[in-house]
Order: sequence, then C-alpha cells, then structure tokens
Amino acid sequence: MHQFLIEGLPEAILQLDSSGHIRYCNRAALQLTGYSQGDMLGKPIHILMQDPDDKIRNTYQLNSALSHGKITFQGWNRKYDGELYWAETILAALYQDDGQPAGFGCIVRDVSEQKYNEKLLRDNEERFRLLVEGVQEYAIYMLDIDGNIITWNEGGQKLTGYISSEIIGKHFSTFYTANDLINEKPKVELDTAIRTGKYEEEGWRIKKNGAVFWASIVLTAVYNIDNKLIGFSKVIKDLTEQNTEETALRQSEERYRLLVDQVTDYAIFMLDEKGRIVSWNEGAKRIKGYEREEIIGKYFSIFYPQEDIFDGKPSYELKVARRDGKYEEEGWRIRKDGTRLWANVVITAVYDANGALRGFSKVTRDLTERKKAEEAEKEISDKYRQMALELETINEELSRTNTDLEQFTSIVAHDLKEPLRTVKSFLHLTSERISKGQVDGIEGFVSKSLLAADRMKELIENVLNYSQVSKGHLQTGPLLLDDLVDHVKENLKGSLDRSGAEILFDRNENINIVADKVQLVQLLQNLISNAIKFTDGKKPVIHLKHQQKEEYAIFSISDNGIGIDVDSSAKIFDPFRRLHAARNYPGVGMGLAICKRVVERHNGRIWVESKPGEGSTFHFTLWEQR
Repeated sequence: MHQFLIEGLPEAILQLDSSGHIRYCNRAALQLTGYSQGDMLGKPIHILMQDPDDKIRNTYQLNSALSHGKITFQGWNRKYDGELYWAETILAALYQDDGQPAGFGCIVRDVSEQKYNEKLLRDNEERFRLLVEGVQEYAIYMLDIDGNIITWNEGGQKLTGYISSEIIGKHFSTFYTANDLINEKPKVELDTAIRTGKYEEEGWRIKKNGAVFWASIVLTAVYNIDNKLIGFSKVIKDLTEQNTEETALRQSEERYRLLVDQVTDYAIFMLDEKGRIVSWNEGAKRIKGYEREEIIGKYFSIFYPQEDIFDGKPSYELKVARRDGKYEEEGWRIRKDGTRLWANVVITAVYDANGALRGFSKVTRDLTERKKAEEAEKEISDKYRQMALELETINEELSRTNTDLEQFTSIVAHDLKEPLRTVKSFLHLTSERISKGQVDGIEGFVSKSLLAADRMKELIENVLNYSQVSKGHLQTGPLLLDDLVDHVKENLKGSLDRSGAEILFDRNENINIVADKVQLVQLLQNLISNAIKFTDGKKPVIHLKHQQKEEYAIFSISDNGIGIDVDSSAKIFDPFRRLHAARNYPGVGMGLAICKRVVERHNGRIWVESKPGEGSTFHFTLWEQR
C-alpha cells in the first residue's frame, strides 16, 4: 500500500541502503532524471550529481544525514542525457526498530526555474540600484523603520554635501532646522507616511556646510510582500532658485495690487474662472457702493439688471472673453442701493504661464452722467418694470420645477419605468378580460401587477436609504465587531437558514471600532446578503477577516459565489448598477452603492477582488480603536 501511494506522488522519491546505493525509485524519479529503473537501481546516489566522481562530497552528505537525522542541500544535478538542472535534495536517515541505521530516504526536486527567477530578481535589483545611485538632480535614499539612512546616491551628495560614509546610519533629521526638530517634524512626517502611505511638502532643509535650501520632499512608506513596513523611500529636489523667483513674483504682484487698490475713478477687480469676485478696489467701492467684505465671493451678475440675468448675459460675456480674449460694451449696471449706472465694461480673460485659465479681470467706468445727457427723455415704463418682475418670478418657479423634475427623472431613468409599464400592461389586460366577460387568468395579472408594485416600492425605499446614508451626523461610538456580526446574522437568519450558508469569522480578539452602528450593520448586512444571493445554487461559504494596521483596520468578506469580471468590478458601486437579470438574482442595484457611501462617510474606502466562477472578496477600511 505504501509503495502504491509513493508511486503516485509527483515528487522524485528514492530509497538508499546504508552505503548510499539506490534500492528503490518511483516513477517521478525516472521522469525527472531520464534514467530507466535498470540503469538506476543498485547505483550510488552520486550518479545523479553533476560530478559523479565526487565521492567525498557524497560521503559527507550521507554522514551529515546520519548525524543530524536530515539534511537539505542544493546543487547542479545531471540527467541521463547529460542535461543539467538545479536540484534541491532532502536526505533523511532511516532506522530499524532496534535503532540501527537502515538506509536513507531521498527526495529530489527540480528548482531550476526558482533559481533563474532569483537570479533575474538580483539582476533587476542591481540595475535599479545603479540607476538610482547615478541620478544627480534628486537626492534619492532609503530609511529604515526608525528613520535612519541606509542608502545614499550621487544626487544626495551633490545636494547636501554629505558622502555616503558620512551620512549612512544617521537619522534623517540631520537635514532639519532647529525649529523643526523642536516641533518633532521628522516624527510627524514618518507617522503621516505610515498612516496615509505618503508625506509630501515643500520646506527649508540644511546642507552639511550649514546653508539652507528650499526643497520639495516626498516621503513614502515601503512595505514587503507580506504588507509589513520595512522602511521609507525619500526623494528631495532643490527648489531654492524657483522659490526665489516666486518670492520676486509675489512682491511684484503685491506692488501691482497696491497700485490698483488706490485707483478711485475705475472699478477694477478680479473674477475667478466661474465669475465669482475675488478682489475689490477703492474705485469699485465708490462706483458700486459695496464694501470689500460684502462683495467678495459673490457672482458678478449681482451688478446686472434682472432682464440681463434672465437672458444669460453675464455668462455670455465670460464666454466671449474666453473665446476672443476680451469682452467690451456699454450697458446698465446696478449699484448696491438699487440705482442704475451706465457703465463702460471691459472683461479680459487671464491665463497663467501654462495657458490655463485663472479667471477674468473686470474694469468698469461710470458713464451715467454722459448717458443721462444723451437720453434725458428716456425712461423705463412701469409696465416694463412689472414685466421684468414677472419674468423674474417665472424664472424662479421654472428653476424650482426643473429641480424637482431632474430629481424625479434621475430615478425614472433607471428602473421605475419597468414596474410602471408592467402594472399598466397587466391592468390593461385585466380591463380587456373584464370587458369581454372573461375572468380566467385575472388572478395572475393582478399577482404580477402586485409584484411590479412591490418592486417599485423596493426601488423607492432603496433610494430613500441611499439618501439617508448621505445626510445627518454620524452617531459614532465604540462598537464590538463580534456584536455587529451577531446582529447581522440575526437580521439575515431567514436567508441563512434557507441557503444553509456558513459564515466563518476569525475571532482572535475583541475588536473595538469607532463607527455609526446603524450604518455599519447596514454595510455588513448588504455585503453578506450579496454573498448569500450570488452563489449559483452552491452552499454559500462566507469568510470575514480582519487585519490590524497602525491606526486603521482592513476588513475582508470573501465568498465562493459566481464572481465578477474585471470590466464590471469598476462599476458595481454605482447606484442602480445591475450585472444580472432580476429574475435570476433579485434586487435593484443599490446595495453596493449604499456600502460605498457608508465606508466613505467613515473616511475609508471599499474595493473588490474577483474572477468569474472563483468567488469575490470585498475589502473595506475603517478607523479602529483597540
């Protein structure tokens, strides 16, 4: 029986006598080495090695196995046809019942691919090291988990003046100013990088000779394949010259601002790219009547008559300024006290050095007296004024109506149309049957109409749930994860019993989470409910896991369901997003959208890993207090 089992194993297994000669080999050993059984049996084990004549090495290996019970070693082996492969060999001593040596058991594995991959990895790491060390425009180096410098490149030496032998092993706070050290800035940066993955800023740093320089700094936390923190990477660039240029530019802008602020004959101010007022001068205050604190942040249409607003004139002027570079006209404007002024207006589009629109400059000159002299006999009739007021009222009513229609359309455009059509269709069929005196089948029509109405109700309830998740303050407090899971199990007891689902939960410790209980129960319930639903008839097996990080935790809910393809994974968190027909998997496509909103309100994120037919794993992060 034992020999039959060994023959079926995929690994090469041999049995040696006490002198190291082969007494038995399985099929896998023949396939690996290319030997026939007749060529191998009775031969010493070293015939499989690269150098069969190296008997001293073979004897040493056998003696080591006897001394230690078992040894493992690697080296080149040679097949029957002379081909070499890198082998891992396990040699274990065998003993009789009386404790006397009975020979050796031997396992041989071909690990050539592993060795090749290890060499390839070393070569890639060497090339990357040489690349980084040769960079001169940036200081690029590594820190250990405590912030001590463990690598150094040419750019670091050029930027700071330290050579590698002077700086490796020292703490990276060596480059910080005294004030930064008092405020424990280096520690704050490491903590931030661990918490968020990266710390980035611009600030002053110190060179070896004591000179300061303005630097761009990016500090990134580095993790190994087991997601364990192994240190930090740091990239620094000297921006001193750029900072000097920016300082000079700011001083020039300040002089220009002071000049503009003192102009009293013209209203000169800036708008942002949306048309909101961001600056205000003395001339604008005199002409318009507004104090600076009253007007900053308001949309510039505040100066326009209602008829111009209704016609979209302010936005049209910005559009022309963007298209042509400038808009110029004369027209009526409104002061703070409601009186009108006839103004000459010039609006100019303002772009930065990269060609990006930064906003608009607006220069207004009061020409009211000239206009009064030109149009002394012109007056605006009371009837026209009343019409303008009526148009304003209509505009407000239309705006409110459009808002309501947009909100309703956002729901109708998804799934509400379908149940409405269904109810109408079956009511129509029912009406026809009744008008013809035929009552057969009416019960089915009514039943299907009720189902469609229930679906409409479900859609509306889900929309309300989604909106409720987004508003109001979170009622956060410490919660035990065990209690939350038990709560969800109780809520889903019917589904769990019907499906026979099994929920596995690693309860290694009591985990306290600071969160909103109602929303967190809803989050877990939606994810577990989906795992039960999307199983294609199999018994659902759901595994809830928890990983503790420094200041937050990662939770994972895995299932053995139907899975999700890559293209769909990016869409499933959208509202009303359904990947399957409702007749196969009931629902309205709001569950995962609600989950995403709950996680985001708790400053976390949610994502999925899945393949069709291989189940899905939903991960989400939450801040956690242990």
